[in-house]
Amino acid sequence: MNSSRYQARPCALALALACAFALPSVAQDTLPTVEITGAAPRAGLPDLDTPVDTGSRLGLSSRETPASVNVVDRATIELRGAQDTQDILRALPGVTAHNAPGNIGVFYRGFGSGSISQLFNGINVQYSIAARPVDSWIYERVESIGGPSSFMSGSGAVGGTINYITKTAERREFGDAQLRVGADGLREGSFGLNRRMDDIHAARIDLNHRDSDSWIEGSASRSTQLAASLRSDLAQGFTHLLAYEYQEEDVDRPYWGTPLLNPVAGRARIDPGTRFKNYNSLDGVYDQRVHWLRSVSQFKPGERRQWTNTLYAYDALRDYRNVETYRFNPGNTAVIRSGILLQRHDQRVVGNRLDGGRRGTLLGRRSDWAYGLDISYNRQTRFPNSLSNTVGAVDPYRFTLEHFFDLPGMAPGFRPDRDNRVRTLAAYLENRTALATGLHLVTALRHERIALELTNRREVTATNPASFERRYRPTTGRAGLVWDVAAGAMLYAQYATAADPPSGVLSTASFADVRNNSELTRGRQGEIGAKLDFWDGKGSATLAAYDINRRNIATQDPNNSALTILVGEQTARGVELAVGLRPTRRWSIQGNLSKVEARYANFRQGGVSLAGKTPSNTPETVANLWLGWEPLSGVKASVGLRHVGHIYADAANTVDWPAYTLVDLALSVKLRPDLLLTGRVRNVGDRVYAANMAATMAYLGAPRSAEVALRHTF
Repeated sequence: MNSSRYQARPCALALALACAFALPSVAQDTLPTVEITGAAPRAGLPDLDTPVDTGSRLGLSSRETPASVNVVDRATIELRGAQDTQDILRALPGVTAHNAPGNIGVFYRGFGSGSISQLFNGINVQYSIAARPVDSWIYERVESIGGPSSFMSGSGAVGGTINYITKTAERREFGDAQLRVGADGLREGSFGLNRRMDDIHAARIDLNHRDSDSWIEGSASRSTQLAASLRSDLAQGFTHLLAYEYQEEDVDRPYWGTPLLNPVAGRARIDPGTRFKNYNSLDGVYDQRVHWLRSVSQFKPGERRQWTNTLYAYDALRDYRNVETYRFNPGNTAVIRSGILLQRHDQRVVGNRLDGGRRGTLLGRRSDWAYGLDISYNRQTRFPNSLSNTVGAVDPYRFTLEHFFDLPGMAPGFRPDRDNRVRTLAAYLENRTALATGLHLVTALRHERIALELTNRREVTATNPASFERRYRPTTGRAGLVWDVAAGAMLYAQYATAADPPSGVLSTASFADVRNNSELTRGRQGEIGAKLDFWDGKGSATLAAYDINRRNIATQDPNNSALTILVGEQTARGVELAVGLRPTRRWSIQGNLSKVEARYANFRQGGVSLAGKTPSNTPETVANLWLGWEPLSGVKASVGLRHVGHIYADAANTVDWPAYTLVDLALSVKLRPDLLLTGRVRNVGDRVYAANMAATMAYLGAPRSAEVALRHTF
């Protein structure tokens, strides 16, 4: 990663902000009064009454939104010891996630990453690998909405939308620092500081650095995250936020998976002697550098109107240098290595979103509106150099591997393949109108004009022309009813639609994808549900039942296996239940359960119909349970259990991995009011499980590990 684009590091910015924080602070009474609405959160229970950005731009809470909306807040992230964003996602009902380096897998309501929008502070960069695991320290919360939600964030959200929201400056003073050490050479330091500069400005910096070896032989990683922001209350009703984020990740000799024993059919098996083996090249690499810059201006001239403008820029560079595929020979006596890949991804996204809001009436009834215009430019250049031939076979247990550039056909340097340019112009409108006392209609509509341009950077051929263009004009929306049936209880019903690319994402689509796939897929969902408080406020629960249908999937042409046609179809039907209980001050119980039946209704592969089959890596059941107990003041013990149903390795459902249950334990002790010591043991039973499956490999989850963290607040 010697590109000049990354020679300027974020240290100067961090130092400048740190110096600024040292300025004298102002008294609290010099700050503007902040009006807080809604009920205060009850410790240990899901909060249904705080506005959720991801479910609506009307400022609706989860209780007011006709959809399954979930939030993992900062307190929950810390309580459960979520190490990174993938850990956070596992707290969401029905979501599974893994962090394989080339295939960032998130599965939600029966659909994979290509059909799930992953946003960063509400911004869609239209690339699933952008959601690489990032340390949880810099995030304030993660929100999600289940099912079709393109009306919120644009194309690509049939299975749902997940939104990672970064910490930003606040109008108060605080700081915290944490040291964490653990198994496999884990060493991590984190620091956060928020300061009032004067009666106008507040600034914040959050910094995290982690070094770690791995439970896989020869692998190690380093990562750094920085989030810095400056908030300015410039005039009455006008606020500006300038926010910068930097993410750096360097993985030496990444782990790609463990080969499955032959015969690879039925129940998948691995050789226990290969559980910790790494068959990648000695100097295999995954590197990533990401820069984010946001300028958010908010103007509120009165109680009835509000305007927000978000100008943003995203810049990412990712490098791969690996041998990625492994399989056993027929006699299971040697591991055959293949999948040589030298790759660079260079992506830039710039855009601007203007949001407006108005509170008013319609035919004498309360009626609130949100509306906006969103424009973005997404350019990605890929530099692939791959070889499909076999590298050779090695002894499964004792072997000597090569340096990557000793492989025939591989040499340092990158050669561009093509540029993908995606220009998007979108307009949206959202409304919430009171039809009667306790009954509201919530609607949303979004229209997009998407222009995709591909430019060939290599030899021009019949299959790879000099350039190609395709234009899409999806319109998606939502209509839902919310009925307050009793105090603290509501029922809802909704119908929503979505659109996403038939095979992958537009920012990486090939010439074949664009020529053959003239339309986006069409998704629709019907959902009913309930949200309520009960047991005199000691419990909260949400329940959702849904039916999703995705049509226009690219599937193999039955008359020509070399072509695809847009007639494929996939369905997902399921239920989600989340419950939180606080029976006493010392006990807390939280859990969720998801059951989904995901099936192909029309899909062909290898000339064979796969109708009725389950998409790969899609479990039918996902369940979580967290028990918390405070036996003494300042002492907390917790147990976390996670159950994931069996998954298939392929769309034909010929190979599967069994269901598994993981157990985590934690104990925290307050040494002083400002000092907290926490010990954790993850995967207590040392369960061997596949977090993701491929045709010949299983990407295994981490074994049992222990860690200790010391946190200081000031």
